[in-house]
Amino acid sequence: MPAATTNDGSPAGGAASMPEYGVVQREDGVFLDPSLPRAGLMAAIDNIFAANNYFAGLDYAVLLRALYGVGAPLPLNPHGDGWVRFASGIVPFDRARRQLYRAVKLDKGMAEYYFEPVYLDDPGDPGGSGVPARLDLDEFVADLWTKGIRFGIDLDAVRAAIASSQSGRLVVARKLDALPGQDARVIEVSDDIHRNDAPRQLANGKLDLNSFQNRFPQIKEGVRLLKKLPRVPGTAGYELNGNVIEPAVPADLDLQAYCGLGTVVQRTPDGEFLVSQQAGFLTVDRKTSQISVGGKIVSHDGVSVKTTGNLQLSGDYEEFGEIQEKRVIEGDSITVHADVFGTVVSRGGAVVLNRNLVGGTAINKQGSITVRGMVSGATIQASGGDVELQRAENSVISGRAVRIEHAINCEIVGETVEVGQAEGCAIAGRTLAIETAAPRRQSEMVVFVQVPDSARINSVLAATAVRAEQLEQAAARYKAEVDRLAGQPDVRKYMRLAASVRKNEITLTPEQVPAFQRMAKAVGPVLKEIGKASDAQKAAELELQQSRELVAQLERQRDGAGVSRVAVRSVQGDIQVRALKYDPDDGSSWDLPARDIKARLRGNTAGAPLFSGSAGAFEWDSEHARA
Repeated sequence: MPAATTNDGSPAGGAASMPEYGVVQREDGVFLDPSLPRAGLMAAIDNIFAANNYFAGLDYAVLLRALYGVGAPLPLNPHGDGWVRFASGIVPFDRARRQLYRAVKLDKGMAEYYFEPVYLDDPGDPGGSGVPARLDLDEFVADLWTKGIRFGIDLDAVRAAIASSQSGRLVVARKLDALPGQDARVIEVSDDIHRNDAPRQLANGKLDLNSFQNRFPQIKEGVRLLKKLPRVPGTAGYELNGNVIEPAVPADLDLQAYCGLGTVVQRTPDGEFLVSQQAGFLTVDRKTSQISVGGKIVSHDGVSVKTTGNLQLSGDYEEFGEIQEKRVIEGDSITVHADVFGTVVSRGGAVVLNRNLVGGTAINKQGSITVRGMVSGATIQASGGDVELQRAENSVISGRAVRIEHAINCEIVGETVEVGQAEGCAIAGRTLAIETAAPRRQSEMVVFVQVPDSARINSVLAATAVRAEQLEQAAARYKAEVDRLAGQPDVRKYMRLAASVRKNEITLTPEQVPAFQRMAKAVGPVLKEIGKASDAQKAAELELQQSRELVAQLERQRDGAGVSRVAVRSVQGDIQVRALKYDPDDGSSWDLPARDIKARLRGNTAGAPLFSGSAGAFEWDSEHARA
């Protein structure tokens, strides 16, 4: 290995050590090559110190920067060759002076040194106390280096301690702890993600304190929702001996874990983003943090005055939390997995309540309603759909078709009603099937089989039949009058001659024309009477045809009302069954307000009694009753 020399080839500062590759002494100082690997540069510096040398005029900060990459940037090199000056010279470390430096105490990443007055041996006074001396900062660094402290010397503290000449223990070096990095994280990049829980403003400018502005945000297709910020590595630290303290590796994350239905991860030069694949409602799963965009809203917060307020939605809705009393949800298909105490209103989808409906209301204007739990003190109305319940108590239930396994003290009306066990209920419908019927405490069991009332149709039919008979007689009279007038000899002769002339079967000569005209003039008044009678006959026959068509239509309407049926398989207590007439023209009997249904069914003694008893079974239908 070549010796470290000055530019003129003389030994570097009189150093007795072997010079090192990567360190060179020039006329203007000692330079190092910062491009070398740290291990190589460290070995060069270490060997110079180990050869009983030190760096005079050492710039310790430059040395640390070159070896460990900490501190201020390296200064510019005046020679332009990339080497960096870090000391003024390499100087031998006098052995006598090295004796001035004491041992250091290492503890928990710190080095402590006890400063006290120092003395050099006096050759003229071997037994004396010696000559007072002072420590040197550059020598101090070299001494600590040879004792294994190659990083973290506090030069300012050491310099101040040397200058004060006072005794005392001082921390002269500290390790540098590693700085932790930053875990990968996700940030929101769209304001559309955020809900607006401000009160809804009505058209008149007032605020609806029961509803929020935008509880469930709607997202367009292709909107960037989240962005992944990559993890940032930490900064290495160093022990006092120069060993690296590696920082903990920051945690990474997979943006795909946030990807729910209707979203996709896109990687672009701008970064990694979670993007909406379609337009729809945005929902966030609290357990998985997945973001979904779809036509159905999924909520886990429940519906209350604090969480959502009343909801008016344009799509399907699925709720996993409770719907509290006085809260209203309006939407298309609505599914609730918890108890419902408020009101659920569907515009035509399916309403499915997987738990209980207690004191609340479920309304569906076009679709079905299904409750898999218990219904208690509630109102259920499906104007154009079916109702299917497991157990209902003290409730009003109506729908096109109603099926209930067990009903207690309920008012039930529908076109078709099927009940497994009915206790103390008032039930009405066109087709009724009840497996078991019984009273319940103070509530009697009443069944009304609804029979279409055809009295008005029969009245119209009778009046129309009378009118048809009158028209038939009038048409016959007018026909007889036409036949009488047309049977007169002069009229019959003229009509035959005129018909032949019109058909060109006869051609009148000029001498015959005046005679033909005189004949027409003579029968003209009779022809007018024939025309009037014929027109009256046609009008009567046309009205007669219309009357007959109306009769046929009314008969079809009356006969097409169908058959009303009731079947009670087992009577287990006092019950009543009545035939209750209704007007089909008034609309469906089940599409009524709940209070009207209750008023019509409870305490109603109208209708023809069909059955009253406490045991047995009962079946009846209107077709056999008419027969």
